[in-house]
Amino acid sequence: MQVCAACGSSNVFYARPYEGRALCSPCFVGDLEEKVRRTIARHAMLEPLDHVAVGVSGGKDSLTLLTILAKLEGRFPRAKLTAVTIDEGIHGYRDEALEIARRHCERLKIQQVNVGFNDLFGITTDEIAATKRQLTPCSYCGVLRRKALNRAAVKIGATKIATAHNLDDEAQTALLNFLHGDISRLARNSPVLKDPRGKFITRIKPLAEIPEREIVLYAYARGFEFQSTPCPHGNHALRNDIRAILNRLDEKHPGMKFTAYRSGEKLRRLLDNVLPYAELNACERCGDPTPQMICEGCRLLEALVPLAARA
Repeated sequence: MQVCAACGSSNVFYARPYEGRALCSPCFVGDLEEKVRRTIARHAMLEPLDHVAVGVSGGKDSLTLLTILAKLEGRFPRAKLTAVTIDEGIHGYRDEALEIARRHCERLKIQQVNVGFNDLFGITTDEIAATKRQLTPCSYCGVLRRKALNRAAVKIGATKIATAHNLDDEAQTALLNFLHGDISRLARNSPVLKDPRGKFITRIKPLAEIPEREIVLYAYARGFEFQSTPCPHGNHALRNDIRAILNRLDEKHPGMKFTAYRSGEKLRRLLDNVLPYAELNACERCGDPTPQMICEGCRLLEALVPLAARA
C-alpha cells in the first residue's frame, strides 16, 4: 500500500509517475506551492518592491497562480498584486470566466482590472472568427491578448507581468517553434522574458515547471471554482495536435514534457548569445514598441477593422 512520502499518511491523493513519490492532499498542496516558490527563486523572477500584473482568466491555471502569488506576497508587504482580466469577447465562454475571476479576486482581496477587446480594438474574437480568414481565431486572439495585457500593465504602473503558462504550455511552445523553424521565437521563449532594451515590461511564468495535471489537482484540492470548458474557437489550432502527441508520449515515458521543456531551455541559452535583439520603433498606428514600422497586432487588425473605427 502506498503512503505519503512526506508525512507517511495512507490517504494518498496523487502519485507522481515521473518522481515515483506519492503524496496526501495537504502535502501535495504544500509541495506544489514550494515548487513554484523555487521556480521563482531559481529564475530571480520577483523583487520585494515589484508591482505584478497577474493575467487572470478564470481558468484553473490563472487562479492557481494568483493564489500562490498572493500567499508569497504576504512575506513582502511592499510588493503589490493586481489581477488583469482580458475579455476577448467570446459569448458564453468568457462571460462565465469573468464572473469566476471576479469572485476569486474578491476572496483574495486583490484589485482586479478588466480590459475588453471591443473597447481596445473595436472587434471581438467572435467577430474575428466569423470573418473566416486563413488564420485561425487563436492566431489573432493570442497576439491581441498579449497586447491588451501589456497595455493594462503599463496603465496601472506594473513592473512585472505574470502569466499562468504551465509546463505543458512551455513544452508545446518549444515543439511548435522547432517545427515552424521559428528560431527567433525559440530564442525568446523563457520563464523570464526581460527586454534588455527596456521597452517591454518583464514577463514571468511562475508555473512554467508545473505539469497541467498537477495544477488541476491543486485547484480541486483547494476547492476552487474554475472554468473547465474549452474555448469554442480553439479546436482547430495546431497546438492541440502537439498537446495530444506530448500527452501520449508522457503516458508511455513519464517525464517527457520536462525533457521537451529543458531541451527548449538549452537551445534558448545557446541562441540567446547568438541572435541580437532588433532595434525597436514606435508603431505608426498605436505607438507600442515594435521591430517593424507597424506592430503585429495592428497589422492583423488592419485587415479586420477599418482604421477609423480604431482611432
